[in-house]
Amino acid sequence: MNKIFLDGNSLTIEDIQSLISDHAVRVEIAPETFQRLQDVRGFLNDNLEDRIVYGINTGFGPMASHIIGNDQLLHLQENLIRSHAVGMGDPIKPEYVLAAMCVRLNTLVKGYSGITQELASHLQSFINHRIIPIVPEHGAVGTSGDLVQLAHIALSLIGEGEVLFQEKRQPTSVVLKQCGLKSYRLQPKEGLALINGTSMMAAITAVLCLEVDKLTKLAVHTGAWSLEMVNGFEDSISEKIHLLRPHVGQQTVAKLLRTILSSSKLLQNRSRLNTAKNTETKSAVHQIQEDVQDVYSIRCIPQILGPVFDSLATTRTIVETEINSVTDNPIIDADENSFLHGGNFHGDYIAYAVDQLKMTVVKLTMLSERRINYFLNAKVNHRFPPFMNLDTPGLTLGLQGIQFVATSTTAQSQTLAFPQYVHSIPTNADNQDIVSMGTDAALIASRVVDNAFVVLSIEMLTLAQAVDYSKNEKELAGATKKIYKAIRSVFPVIKKDRVLNQEIQGLLQFVKNTISSVL
Repeated sequence: MNKIFLDGNSLTIEDIQSLISDHAVRVEIAPETFQRLQDVRGFLNDNLEDRIVYGINTGFGPMASHIIGNDQLLHLQENLIRSHAVGMGDPIKPEYVLAAMCVRLNTLVKGYSGITQELASHLQSFINHRIIPIVPEHGAVGTSGDLVQLAHIALSLIGEGEVLFQEKRQPTSVVLKQCGLKSYRLQPKEGLALINGTSMMAAITAVLCLEVDKLTKLAVHTGAWSLEMVNGFEDSISEKIHLLRPHVGQQTVAKLLRTILSSSKLLQNRSRLNTAKNTETKSAVHQIQEDVQDVYSIRCIPQILGPVFDSLATTRTIVETEINSVTDNPIIDADENSFLHGGNFHGDYIAYAVDQLKMTVVKLTMLSERRINYFLNAKVNHRFPPFMNLDTPGLTLGLQGIQFVATSTTAQSQTLAFPQYVHSIPTNADNQDIVSMGTDAALIASRVVDNAFVVLSIEMLTLAQAVDYSKNEKELAGATKKIYKAIRSVFPVIKKDRVLNQEIQGLLQFVKNTISSVL
Protein backbone atom coordinates (compact mmCIF):
# COMPACT_ATOMS: atom_id res chain seq x y z
CA MET A 1 0.00 0.00 0.00
CA ASN A 2 1.35 3.37 -0.96
CA LYS A 3 2.00 5.80 1.88
CA ILE A 4 2.78 9.48 2.08
CA PHE A 5 4.77 10.35 5.17
CA LEU A 6 4.03 13.78 6.55
CA ASP A 7 6.81 15.44 8.51
CA GLY A 8 6.05 19.08 7.75
CA ASN A 9 9.02 19.47 5.45
CA SER A 10 8.89 17.17 2.44
CA LEU A 11 5.36 17.14 1.00
CA THR A 12 5.37 17.49 -2.78
CA ILE A 13 2.83 18.32 -5.44
CA GLU A 14 3.25 14.78 -6.75
CA ASP A 15 2.35 13.42 -3.29
CA ILE A 16 -0.88 15.40 -3.43
CA GLN A 17 -1.58 14.05 -6.89
CA SER A 18 -1.12 10.49 -5.64
CA LEU A 19 -3.50 11.08 -2.76
CA ILE A 20 -6.34 12.58 -4.79
CA SER A 21 -6.05 10.16 -7.73
CA ASP A 22 -5.57 6.83 -5.93
CA HIS A 23 -8.00 5.82 -3.21
CA ALA A 24 -5.49 3.26 -1.92
CA VAL A 25 -2.90 5.91 -1.00
CA ARG A 26 -2.71 6.65 2.73
CA VAL A 27 -1.06 9.42 4.69
CA GLU A 28 1.04 8.58 7.71
CA ILE A 29 2.43 11.01 10.22
CA ALA A 30 6.19 10.61 10.46
CA PRO A 31 7.02 9.10 13.87
CA GLU A 32 9.73 11.66 14.55
CA THR A 33 7.11 14.41 14.74
CA PHE A 34 5.24 12.98 17.71
CA GLN A 35 7.72 14.03 20.37
CA ARG A 36 7.80 17.53 18.92
CA LEU A 37 3.98 17.74 19.07
CA GLN A 38 4.01 16.54 22.67
CA ASP A 39 6.71 18.99 23.75
CA VAL A 40 5.04 22.00 22.14
CA ARG A 41 1.66 21.05 23.53
CA GLY A 42 3.16 20.72 26.98
CA PHE A 43 4.77 24.17 26.68
CA LEU A 44 1.42 25.65 25.67
CA ASN A 45 -0.43 24.03 28.58
CA ASP A 46 2.21 25.21 31.05
CA ASN A 47 1.73 28.82 29.95
CA LEU A 48 -2.06 29.04 29.72
CA GLU A 49 -2.46 30.72 33.09
CA ASP A 50 0.63 32.95 33.09
CA ARG A 51 0.48 34.60 29.66
CA ILE A 52 -2.02 36.39 27.50
CA VAL A 53 -1.81 34.70 24.09
CA TYR A 54 -4.02 35.62 21.16
CA GLY A 55 -6.64 33.07 20.26
CA ILE A 56 -5.84 30.83 23.21
CA ASN A 57 -7.15 32.88 26.10
CA THR A 58 -8.33 35.97 24.21
CA GLY A 59 -11.08 36.73 21.75
CA PHE A 60 -10.40 36.86 18.03
CA GLY A 61 -9.66 39.68 15.61
CA PRO A 62 -10.74 43.09 16.90
CA MET A 63 -12.05 41.33 20.07
CA ALA A 64 -8.57 40.21 21.08
CA SER A 65 -8.64 42.53 24.09
CA HIS A 66 -11.33 40.35 25.68
CA ILE A 67 -9.64 37.87 28.03
CA ILE A 68 -11.33 34.48 28.27
CA GLY A 69 -11.68 32.62 31.54
CA ASN A 70 -10.02 29.23 31.91
CA ASP A 71 -13.33 27.41 32.13
CA GLN A 72 -14.38 28.84 28.73
CA LEU A 73 -11.28 28.01 26.69
CA LEU A 74 -12.72 24.89 25.05
CA HIS A 75 -16.00 26.64 24.32
CA LEU A 76 -14.04 29.47 22.68
CA GLN A 77 -12.53 27.10 20.12
CA GLU A 78 -15.91 25.53 19.31
CA ASN A 79 -17.47 28.98 18.90
CA LEU A 80 -14.70 29.93 16.47
CA ILE A 81 -15.42 26.95 14.24
CA ARG A 82 -19.19 27.21 14.33
CA SER A 83 -19.21 30.96 13.73
CA HIS A 84 -16.88 30.72 10.74
CA ALA A 85 -18.41 27.68 9.02
CA VAL A 86 -20.72 29.98 7.08
CA GLY A 87 -19.57 29.47 3.50
CA MET A 88 -22.01 29.88 0.63
CA GLY A 89 -22.25 28.63 -2.93
CA ASP A 90 -21.46 25.35 -4.62
CA PRO A 91 -19.19 22.84 -2.87
CA ILE A 92 -15.50 23.05 -3.68
CA LYS A 93 -14.29 20.04 -5.68
CA PRO A 94 -13.70 17.05 -3.37
CA GLU A 95 -10.15 16.57 -4.64
CA TYR A 96 -9.32 20.14 -3.62
CA VAL A 97 -10.72 19.61 -0.13
CA LEU A 98 -8.84 16.34 0.31
CA ALA A 99 -5.65 18.03 -0.82
CA ALA A 100 -6.26 20.88 1.64
CA MET A 101 -6.73 18.41 4.51
CA CYS A 102 -3.38 16.84 3.64
CA VAL A 103 -1.64 20.21 3.43
CA ARG A 104 -3.15 21.34 6.74
CA LEU A 105 -2.05 18.18 8.51
CA ASN A 106 1.44 18.54 7.08
CA THR A 107 1.86 22.09 8.36
CA LEU A 108 0.39 21.20 11.78
CA VAL A 109 2.83 18.33 12.37
CA LYS A 110 5.76 20.70 11.95
CA GLY A 111 5.15 21.39 15.62
CA TYR A 112 4.57 25.13 15.84
CA SER A 113 0.78 25.20 16.20
CA GLY A 114 0.31 23.54 19.57
CA ILE A 115 -2.06 20.79 18.50
CA THR A 116 -2.27 17.46 20.28
CA GLN A 117 -1.18 14.19 18.77
CA GLU A 118 -4.82 13.10 19.07
CA LEU A 119 -6.03 15.88 16.75
CA ALA A 120 -3.34 15.05 14.20
CA SER A 121 -4.38 11.39 14.24
CA HIS A 122 -8.05 12.33 13.94
CA LEU A 123 -7.42 14.43 10.82
CA GLN A 124 -5.27 11.61 9.45
CA SER A 125 -8.19 9.19 9.91
CA PHE A 126 -10.53 11.47 7.98
CA ILE A 127 -8.05 11.63 5.10
CA ASN A 128 -7.44 7.91 4.98
CA HIS A 129 -11.14 7.05 5.18
CA ARG A 130 -11.75 9.64 2.44
CA ILE A 131 -14.29 11.44 4.62
CA ILE A 132 -14.33 14.71 2.71
CA PRO A 133 -16.13 17.69 4.31
CA ILE A 134 -18.57 19.69 2.21
CA VAL A 135 -16.85 23.07 1.82
CA PRO A 136 -18.75 25.90 0.07
CA GLU A 137 -16.76 27.97 -2.40
CA HIS A 138 -17.51 31.49 -1.13
CA GLY A 139 -16.24 32.96 2.11
CA ALA A 140 -12.48 33.43 2.33
CA VAL A 141 -10.54 36.65 1.81
CA GLY A 142 -7.22 34.88 2.25
CA THR A 143 -5.53 36.82 5.02
CA SER A 144 -6.07 35.06 8.34
CA GLY A 145 -5.81 32.22 5.93
CA ASP A 146 -8.76 30.37 4.48
CA LEU A 147 -10.82 30.84 7.63
CA VAL A 148 -14.27 30.03 6.32
CA GLN A 149 -13.36 27.09 4.10
CA LEU A 150 -11.06 25.51 6.68
CA ALA A 151 -13.73 26.03 9.33
CA HIS A 152 -15.99 23.66 7.39
CA ILE A 153 -13.25 21.03 7.54
CA ALA A 154 -12.82 21.62 11.27
CA LEU A 155 -16.60 21.44 11.74
CA SER A 156 -16.57 17.88 10.44
CA LEU A 157 -13.73 16.95 12.76
CA ILE A 158 -15.94 17.85 15.72
CA GLY A 159 -18.74 15.72 14.29
CA GLU A 160 -20.91 18.44 12.75
CA GLY A 161 -21.74 19.60 9.25
CA GLU A 162 -21.84 17.40 6.17
CA VAL A 163 -19.31 15.26 4.37
CA LEU A 164 -18.94 13.37 1.12
CA PHE A 165 -18.33 9.71 1.84
CA GLN A 166 -18.38 6.93 -0.74
CA GLU A 167 -19.70 9.47 -3.26
CA LYS A 168 -22.71 10.28 -1.07
CA ARG A 169 -23.35 13.56 0.73
CA GLN A 170 -24.48 12.90 4.30
CA PRO A 171 -24.27 14.19 7.89
CA THR A 172 -20.84 13.84 9.47
CA SER A 173 -22.28 12.14 12.55
CA VAL A 174 -23.73 9.33 10.42
CA VAL A 175 -20.43 8.71 8.62
CA LEU A 176 -18.42 8.71 11.85
CA LYS A 177 -20.60 5.87 13.16
CA GLN A 178 -20.12 3.93 9.93
CA CYS A 179 -16.35 4.27 10.21
CA GLY A 180 -16.16 3.61 13.94
CA LEU A 181 -14.84 7.10 14.68
CA LYS A 182 -15.81 9.60 17.36
CA SER A 183 -16.11 13.35 17.12
CA TYR A 184 -13.17 15.31 18.50
CA ARG A 185 -13.28 17.87 21.35
CA LEU A 186 -11.02 20.77 20.47
CA GLN A 187 -8.43 21.79 23.04
CA PRO A 188 -7.20 25.37 23.58
CA LYS A 189 -5.66 26.81 20.38
CA GLU A 190 -6.68 23.83 18.21
CA GLY A 191 -9.64 25.46 16.50
CA LEU A 192 -7.48 28.39 15.54
CA ALA A 193 -4.70 26.06 14.45
CA LEU A 194 -7.06 24.24 12.08
CA ILE A 195 -8.38 27.32 10.28
CA ASN A 196 -5.56 29.87 10.49
CA GLY A 197 -3.51 29.29 7.34
CA THR A 198 -3.31 29.09 3.57
CA SER A 199 -3.92 25.36 3.19
CA MET A 200 -6.98 25.59 0.94
CA MET A 201 -5.55 28.08 -1.55
CA ALA A 202 -2.20 26.30 -1.57
CA ALA A 203 -3.81 22.90 -2.09
CA ILE A 204 -5.99 24.09 -4.97
CA THR A 205 -3.00 25.73 -6.61
CA ALA A 206 -0.95 22.55 -6.17
CA VAL A 207 -3.59 20.56 -8.04
CA LEU A 208 -3.82 23.28 -10.69
CA CYS A 209 -0.07 23.03 -11.28
CA LEU A 210 -0.61 19.43 -12.31
CA GLU A 211 -3.50 20.39 -14.57
CA VAL A 212 -1.57 23.23 -16.19
CA ASP A 213 1.33 20.86 -16.78
CA LYS A 214 -1.07 18.69 -18.82
CA LEU A 215 -2.38 21.76 -20.64
CA THR A 216 1.06 22.98 -21.65
CA LYS A 217 2.02 19.60 -23.07
CA LEU A 218 -1.25 19.40 -24.98
CA ALA A 219 -0.84 22.95 -26.26
CA VAL A 220 2.66 22.27 -27.54
CA HIS A 221 1.38 19.20 -29.38
CA THR A 222 -1.59 21.02 -30.93
CA GLY A 223 0.82 23.77 -31.94
CA ALA A 224 3.09 21.25 -33.61
CA TRP A 225 0.12 19.65 -35.31
CA SER A 226 -1.04 23.05 -36.59
CA LEU A 227 2.38 23.75 -38.04
CA GLU A 228 2.14 20.50 -39.99
CA MET A 229 -1.36 21.12 -41.31
CA VAL A 230 -0.38 24.46 -42.86
CA ASN A 231 2.97 23.16 -44.12
CA GLY A 232 4.62 25.71 -41.86
CA PHE A 233 8.21 26.87 -42.13
CA GLU A 234 10.61 25.04 -39.87
CA ASP A 235 12.86 28.03 -39.20
CA SER A 236 10.33 29.47 -36.72
CA ILE A 237 11.28 26.70 -34.29
CA SER A 238 14.97 26.48 -35.18
CA GLU A 239 17.48 26.31 -32.35
CA LYS A 240 19.38 29.39 -33.50
CA ILE A 241 16.46 31.77 -33.52
CA HIS A 242 15.59 30.91 -29.93
CA LEU A 243 19.17 31.01 -28.69
CA LEU A 244 19.12 34.66 -29.68
CA ARG A 245 16.31 35.28 -27.16
CA PRO A 246 17.20 32.80 -24.45
CA HIS A 247 14.17 32.76 -22.16
CA VAL A 248 13.99 29.33 -20.55
CA GLY A 249 10.34 28.69 -21.36
CA GLN A 250 10.66 29.83 -24.96
CA GLN A 251 13.67 27.61 -25.54
CA THR A 252 11.90 24.68 -23.85
CA VAL A 253 8.85 24.99 -26.09
CA ALA A 254 10.91 25.35 -29.25
CA LYS A 255 12.93 22.26 -28.37
CA LEU A 256 9.77 20.28 -27.68
CA LEU A 257 8.35 21.35 -31.03
CA ARG A 258 11.50 20.27 -32.82
CA THR A 259 11.40 16.91 -31.08
CA ILE A 260 7.72 16.32 -31.82
CA LEU A 261 8.10 17.32 -35.48
CA SER A 262 11.39 15.56 -36.17
CA SER A 263 9.65 12.82 -38.17
CA SER A 264 7.13 15.05 -39.94
CA LYS A 265 7.09 15.20 -43.73
CA LEU A 266 4.90 18.27 -43.88
CA LEU A 267 7.10 21.19 -42.79
CA GLN A 268 8.74 23.50 -45.33
CA ASN A 269 12.37 24.45 -45.49
CA ARG A 270 12.58 28.12 -46.34
CA SER A 271 15.30 27.48 -48.92
CA ARG A 272 12.66 25.77 -51.05
CA LEU A 273 10.44 28.83 -51.08
CA ASN A 274 9.78 29.82 -54.64
CA THR A 275 10.94 33.39 -54.96
CA ALA A 276 11.65 33.27 -58.66
CA LYS A 277 10.77 36.46 -60.47
CA ASN A 278 9.29 36.70 -63.90
CA THR A 279 12.21 37.26 -66.22
CA GLU A 280 10.25 39.87 -68.12
CA THR A 281 9.50 41.90 -64.98
CA LYS A 282 12.71 41.69 -63.00
CA SER A 283 12.48 45.32 -61.97
CA ALA A 284 8.74 45.31 -61.29
CA VAL A 285 6.83 44.56 -58.11
CA HIS A 286 4.87 41.34 -58.44
CA GLN A 287 3.16 38.82 -56.21
CA ILE A 288 4.06 35.19 -55.61
CA GLN A 289 1.65 32.44 -54.61
CA GLU A 290 3.38 31.26 -51.46
CA ASP A 291 2.92 32.76 -47.99
CA VAL A 292 6.33 34.00 -46.90
CA GLN A 293 5.49 33.84 -43.21
CA ASP A 294 2.90 31.99 -41.16
CA VAL A 295 0.38 33.85 -38.99
CA TYR A 296 1.45 34.60 -35.41
CA SER A 297 -0.68 31.89 -33.79
CA ILE A 298 1.40 29.36 -35.72
CA ARG A 299 4.73 31.15 -36.06
CA CYS A 300 5.03 32.44 -32.47
CA ILE A 301 4.13 29.34 -30.46
CA PRO A 302 7.38 29.27 -28.42
CA GLN A 303 7.14 32.97 -27.64
CA ILE A 304 3.53 32.66 -26.46
CA LEU A 305 3.68 29.34 -24.61
CA GLY A 306 7.13 30.03 -23.14
CA PRO A 307 5.73 32.31 -20.40
CA VAL A 308 3.24 29.57 -19.45
CA PHE A 309 6.13 27.19 -18.82
CA ASP A 310 8.04 29.82 -16.85
CA SER A 311 5.00 30.79 -14.79
CA LEU A 312 4.28 27.16 -14.00
CA ALA A 313 7.84 26.60 -12.80
CA THR A 314 7.65 29.66 -10.54
CA THR A 315 4.26 28.67 -9.16
CA ARG A 316 5.42 25.14 -8.38
CA THR A 317 8.34 26.50 -6.36
CA ILE A 318 6.09 28.84 -4.39
CA VAL A 319 3.48 26.15 -3.75
CA GLU A 320 5.96 23.56 -2.53
CA THR A 321 7.44 26.13 -0.16
CA GLU A 322 3.96 27.05 1.08
CA ILE A 323 2.69 23.51 1.71
CA ASN A 324 5.73 22.86 3.90
CA SER A 325 5.49 26.13 5.83
CA VAL A 326 4.01 27.23 9.14
CA THR A 327 1.08 29.47 8.20
CA ASP A 328 -0.49 29.63 11.66
CA ASN A 329 -0.81 32.50 14.15
CA PRO A 330 0.34 32.78 16.82
CA ILE A 331 3.30 30.51 16.26
CA ILE A 332 4.43 28.58 19.31
CA ASP A 333 8.19 28.53 19.56
CA ALA A 334 8.82 26.23 22.49
CA ASP A 335 12.55 26.21 21.79
CA GLU A 336 12.73 29.95 22.52
CA ASN A 337 10.01 29.95 25.19
CA SER A 338 7.88 32.37 23.14
CA PHE A 339 4.63 32.92 21.30
CA LEU A 340 5.20 34.73 18.01
CA HIS A 341 2.38 36.91 16.75
CA GLY A 342 2.67 37.65 13.06
CA GLY A 343 1.09 37.21 9.64
CA ASN A 344 2.28 33.97 8.06
CA PHE A 345 -1.38 33.25 7.29
CA HIS A 346 -1.46 36.04 4.68
CA GLY A 347 -1.99 34.49 1.26
CA ASP A 348 -0.28 36.96 -1.06
CA TYR A 349 2.39 34.54 -2.27
CA ILE A 350 -0.20 32.05 -3.46
CA ALA A 351 -2.60 34.70 -4.75
CA TYR A 352 0.14 36.33 -6.82
CA ALA A 353 1.47 33.06 -8.17
CA VAL A 354 -1.90 31.57 -9.13
CA ASP A 355 -3.05 34.82 -10.74
CA GLN A 356 0.08 34.91 -12.88
CA LEU A 357 -0.44 31.27 -13.82
CA LYS A 358 -4.10 31.95 -14.60
CA MET A 359 -3.26 34.82 -16.97
CA THR A 360 -0.81 32.69 -18.92
CA VAL A 361 -3.43 29.93 -19.21
CA VAL A 362 -5.88 32.49 -20.60
CA LYS A 363 -3.29 33.42 -23.23
CA LEU A 364 -2.80 29.72 -24.03
CA THR A 365 -6.57 29.47 -24.50
CA MET A 366 -6.61 32.52 -26.76
CA LEU A 367 -3.81 31.02 -28.85
CA SER A 368 -5.80 27.83 -29.33
CA GLU A 369 -8.99 29.73 -30.18
CA ARG A 370 -7.19 31.80 -32.82
CA ARG A 371 -5.93 28.67 -34.53
CA ILE A 372 -9.41 27.16 -34.46
CA ASN A 373 -10.65 30.28 -36.26
CA TYR A 374 -7.79 30.09 -38.75
CA PHE A 375 -8.58 26.52 -39.73
CA LEU A 376 -12.35 27.06 -39.91
CA ASN A 377 -12.20 30.34 -41.84
CA ALA A 378 -11.71 29.48 -45.50
CA LYS A 379 -11.23 33.15 -46.35
CA VAL A 380 -8.14 33.21 -44.16
CA ASN A 381 -6.50 29.80 -44.64
CA HIS A 382 -7.24 29.43 -48.41
CA ARG A 383 -6.82 25.67 -48.18
CA PHE A 384 -9.62 24.09 -46.15
CA PRO A 385 -13.38 24.06 -46.73
CA PRO A 386 -15.57 26.42 -44.66
CA PHE A 387 -15.83 25.23 -41.05
CA MET A 388 -13.94 22.08 -42.02
CA ASN A 389 -17.08 20.85 -43.76
CA LEU A 390 -16.42 17.44 -45.31
CA ASP A 391 -19.85 17.01 -46.91
CA THR A 392 -21.93 19.68 -48.65
CA PRO A 393 -21.12 23.24 -47.50
CA GLY A 394 -24.30 25.23 -47.32
CA LEU A 395 -26.48 22.21 -46.67
CA THR A 396 -24.27 20.84 -43.89
CA LEU A 397 -22.55 23.06 -41.34
CA GLY A 398 -19.46 21.15 -40.22
CA LEU A 399 -17.86 22.69 -37.11
CA GLN A 400 -19.67 26.02 -37.32
CA GLY A 401 -21.60 25.45 -34.09
CA ILE A 402 -18.61 24.12 -32.19
CA GLN A 403 -16.62 27.27 -32.96
CA PHE A 404 -19.16 29.30 -30.99
CA VAL A 405 -18.35 27.17 -27.95
CA ALA A 406 -14.64 27.85 -28.33
CA THR A 407 -15.22 31.57 -28.80
CA SER A 408 -17.59 32.02 -25.85
CA THR A 409 -15.45 29.88 -23.54
CA THR A 410 -12.36 31.90 -24.40
CA ALA A 411 -14.25 35.14 -23.87
CA GLN A 412 -15.27 34.02 -20.39
CA SER A 413 -11.65 33.24 -19.54
CA GLN A 414 -10.57 36.66 -20.75
CA THR A 415 -13.04 38.23 -18.33
CA LEU A 416 -11.77 36.01 -15.53
CA ALA A 417 -8.16 37.00 -16.25
CA PHE A 418 -8.32 40.09 -14.02
CA PRO A 419 -5.95 39.46 -11.08
CA GLN A 420 -7.79 38.79 -7.83
CA TYR A 421 -4.51 39.54 -6.04
CA VAL A 422 -5.10 43.29 -6.35
CA HIS A 423 -8.79 43.11 -5.49
CA SER A 424 -8.38 43.78 -1.77
CA ILE A 425 -11.38 44.94 0.28
CA PRO A 426 -10.83 45.67 4.00
CA THR A 427 -12.94 43.60 6.39
CA ASN A 428 -13.12 42.37 10.00
CA ALA A 429 -13.68 45.88 11.40
CA ASP A 430 -10.65 46.93 9.34
CA ASN A 431 -8.39 44.59 11.31
CA GLN A 432 -7.85 42.78 8.02
CA ASP A 433 -7.28 46.02 6.14
CA ILE A 434 -5.45 44.51 3.17
CA VAL A 435 -6.24 41.00 2.04
CA SER A 436 -5.00 38.52 -0.56
CA MET A 437 -8.17 36.96 -2.00
CA GLY A 438 -5.96 33.93 -2.56
CA THR A 439 -8.62 31.26 -2.36
CA ASP A 440 -10.90 33.07 -4.77
CA ALA A 441 -7.88 33.56 -7.05
CA ALA A 442 -7.26 29.81 -7.03
CA LEU A 443 -10.94 28.94 -7.60
CA ILE A 444 -11.19 31.39 -10.51
CA ALA A 445 -7.98 29.93 -11.95
CA SER A 446 -9.60 26.50 -11.70
CA ARG A 447 -12.44 27.70 -13.94
CA VAL A 448 -9.92 29.12 -16.42
CA VAL A 449 -8.05 25.80 -16.52
CA ASP A 450 -11.30 23.91 -17.15
CA ASN A 451 -12.10 26.33 -19.97
CA ALA A 452 -8.69 25.79 -21.53
CA PHE A 453 -9.33 22.05 -21.74
CA VAL A 454 -12.62 22.76 -23.54
CA VAL A 455 -10.95 24.95 -26.15
CA LEU A 456 -7.99 22.60 -26.67
CA SER A 457 -10.41 19.70 -27.15
CA ILE A 458 -12.18 21.66 -29.88
CA GLU A 459 -8.86 22.51 -31.49
CA MET A 460 -7.87 18.85 -31.60
CA LEU A 461 -11.22 17.97 -33.16
CA THR A 462 -10.64 20.71 -35.76
CA LEU A 463 -7.18 19.40 -36.57
CA ALA A 464 -8.46 15.86 -36.88
CA GLN A 465 -11.01 17.11 -39.45
CA ALA A 466 -8.15 18.85 -41.27
CA VAL A 467 -6.27 15.57 -41.52
CA ASP A 468 -9.35 13.82 -42.86
CA TYR A 469 -9.78 16.52 -45.50
CA SER A 470 -6.09 16.60 -46.47
CA LYS A 471 -5.65 12.83 -46.32
CA ASN A 472 -2.11 13.32 -45.05
CA GLU A 473 -2.13 11.08 -41.97
CA LYS A 474 0.86 9.11 -43.25
CA GLU A 475 2.95 12.27 -43.50
CA LEU A 476 2.28 13.39 -39.94
CA ALA A 477 4.97 13.19 -37.27
CA GLY A 478 4.73 10.09 -35.14
CA ALA A 479 3.57 12.03 -32.08
CA THR A 480 0.83 13.98 -33.82
CA LYS A 481 -0.32 10.86 -35.67
CA LYS A 482 -0.87 9.21 -32.27
CA ILE A 483 -3.02 12.13 -31.15
CA TYR A 484 -5.03 12.02 -34.36
CA LYS A 485 -5.72 8.31 -33.90
CA ALA A 486 -6.56 8.82 -30.24
CA ILE A 487 -9.10 11.54 -31.09
CA ARG A 488 -10.66 9.44 -33.79
CA SER A 489 -10.93 6.48 -31.41
CA VAL A 490 -13.47 8.40 -29.33
CA PHE A 491 -14.87 10.93 -31.81
CA PRO A 492 -15.68 9.78 -35.38
CA VAL A 493 -15.18 12.09 -38.32
CA ILE A 494 -17.95 14.64 -38.84
CA LYS A 495 -19.50 14.53 -42.30
CA LYS A 496 -23.27 14.57 -41.98
CA ASP A 497 -24.55 16.93 -39.27
CA ARG A 498 -25.39 15.14 -36.02
CA VAL A 499 -26.06 16.07 -32.41
CA LEU A 500 -22.57 16.42 -30.89
CA ASN A 501 -22.94 17.71 -27.33
CA GLN A 502 -22.62 14.32 -25.61
CA GLU A 503 -19.73 13.36 -27.88
CA ILE A 504 -17.97 16.62 -27.08
CA GLN A 505 -18.40 16.00 -23.34
CA GLY A 506 -16.88 12.57 -23.81
CA LEU A 507 -14.01 14.04 -25.82
CA LEU A 508 -13.38 16.62 -23.10
CA GLN A 509 -13.10 13.94 -20.41
CA PHE A 510 -10.83 11.91 -22.68
CA VAL A 511 -8.57 14.91 -23.24
CA LYS A 512 -8.44 15.78 -19.52
CA ASN A 513 -7.91 12.29 -18.18
CA THR A 514 -6.54 9.95 -20.84
CA ILE A 515 -4.85 11.53 -23.82
CA SER A 516 -1.72 12.43 -21.85
CA SER A 517 -0.77 8.76 -21.99
CA VAL A 518 -0.23 8.98 -25.75
CA LEU A 519 1.83 12.19 -25.73
